[in-house]
Amino acid sequence: MMKRRIAAAAVAAALALTLGACDGGKSGKGEQANQMYTWVSSPSDREQWESFVKGAQEKDADFKLEIEGPTFAEYWTKVKTRMSSGDAPCIITTQAARAQELGSLLSPLDELAKEAGVDLTQYNSAMMEGLTVDGTVRAIPYDAEPMVLYYNKDMFKAAGLQEPGLDYTTEQFLSDAKALTSGDVMGFAVAPAFGYPYLSFAFANGHTPTKDGELTLTDPGLVEDVQWGFDLVAKEKVATAPSSADVTDVSMQNFMSGKAAMVIEGPWFYSTIKEGTKAEVGVAVVPSKSGKPIGMIQGSGFGISAKCPDKKAAFANIMKMTTPEVIAHVGKHRGTVPSLEASMSGWAEGKPEADVAVMEALLKDGKPLVTTTNWNQVDTQFAQYSPEGVRGERTAEDILSAIEKGIK
Repeated sequence: MMKRRIAAAAVAAALALTLGACDGGKSGKGEQANQMYTWVSSPSDREQWESFVKGAQEKDADFKLEIEGPTFAEYWTKVKTRMSSGDAPCIITTQAARAQELGSLLSPLDELAKEAGVDLTQYNSAMMEGLTVDGTVRAIPYDAEPMVLYYNKDMFKAAGLQEPGLDYTTEQFLSDAKALTSGDVMGFAVAPAFGYPYLSFAFANGHTPTKDGELTLTDPGLVEDVQWGFDLVAKEKVATAPSSADVTDVSMQNFMSGKAAMVIEGPWFYSTIKEGTKAEVGVAVVPSKSGKPIGMIQGSGFGISAKCPDKKAAFANIMKMTTPEVIAHVGKHRGTVPSLEASMSGWAEGKPEADVAVMEALLKDGKPLVTTTNWNQVDTQFAQYSPEGVRGERTAEDILSAIEKGIK
């Protein structure tokens, strides 16, 4: 889910990137621990990885990392092919939501961490849970990012509405969305993707799409939450129905252009949304029935290829990129919410206290999006069928049942 949107809309061709003191050419097997395979397709991607390298170089001037990889959308297929070759990079990245899918490619890191004296409990517990496969940790998280509600402060003020914050019920959200819907401006923006906003609503109410490695798409609570999301369009008419052909950032673009007053997005777009929206933007928790939501935490981490010839050296490099200082450095310069509580000051620097409080609250009570090995099929099919749901042509129960039965 996450950072795929801008990457998918960016350069389609795969790019290679060399960061740090590298020769830019293919290195021998001894250098594989200094190489990483990841998504590298846009200026934003390149700047993020460069930020990790620069942060590590502040303590170790000789640190180097050679990076290669395709677009984000292509990565999840191409990484499997690339890791089968003898000269494959040792370090690879994965999202917590994709760790189960890439499990066979990733080495367990528990023993390496123990030997290096690394306390894995210092990292965000939800992310560590998401990056655990078959009982072993497969990657070290560098971020932990809960989905949040962005809202147009100017529109709320003009409508005489109280701004949302740490407590926001679905009842109040719907009331506000109706008050903010006028003419071509909608109260809320939805995308065809499962997580934007449907899974975010479900998590806020304590419902998840998997349990013990199995799909639970027909769980009554999950079905109810997805149906509530559909009804915002078909029944309540506070949002415009997307089509399956829409790019996944259509909802964010509608919000930024002033066509919608609220949208659910990840904090990795915090700077993009704040800087790209003419109006003043606020951040609030995702609405829930109780008003006290459970955050849906997503994020990524650095793992080691199962075929890496020097896992200790690769792990040492990962540790250099995931210290509190480096993660704080990246949080400050790139806006990613840190996986370490001790690094939150880097992300919080220069941001409104209210925004920081929302992020900290969702991190404290958040749960990871843990998926299955066939999650890509779930995500793809939901995006295909959800437009029928928001138009009122099919129920959430019908769509989710069909997806679960078809995949099983």
